[in-house]
Amino acid sequence: MEPRSGCAINAAVEALGDHWSFLVLRDMVFGDRRYFRELLNGSIEGIASNILSDRLKKLVAAGILTKEDVLRGQRARYSLTEAGIQTVPILFALGNWGLDWRTGTPELRTRQELMRAEGTPFIEELMDELRVRHLGAAPVGREGPGPLERLEAAYRAAVGGEAA
Repeated sequence: MEPRSGCAINAAVEALGDHWSFLVLRDMVFGDRRYFRELLNGSIEGIASNILSDRLKKLVAAGILTKEDVLRGQRARYSLTEAGIQTVPILFALGNWGLDWRTGTPELRTRQELMRAEGTPFIEELMDELRVRHLGAAPVGREGPGPLERLEAAYRAAVGGEAA
């Protein structure tokens, strides 16, 4: 699909879609939800199945996600492409704006607060971890827990030990 104009912001908005697309990406990036049912049942905003199906199709068509080929009756797994992984800084910027200009619950703000405190190196490390999980890249050597583990630990601490 050709964008309506040659404006880079317009082209990006058309590819990324609406707020549901960003929430699907959020759940894939930070919640490691890769299957339709995981995305549907794990959405705290309560996305409808028809909307989720539509957004997944659009994100695949835009080259932001891939959908695994499966036999009938099998669950298809979605993966981020490099273009999808490159949305992490956008999600980070949106989250920072939300911290500054919108209210929220402390437990749901905690991951963003951790990312803000850790800064760009954390975002780059997170993107490297996503490349390993979604693109099959070679693991990057590191000491200690990875960024997704640190985000999960921060969330668990905020909710008193419950899993995300």
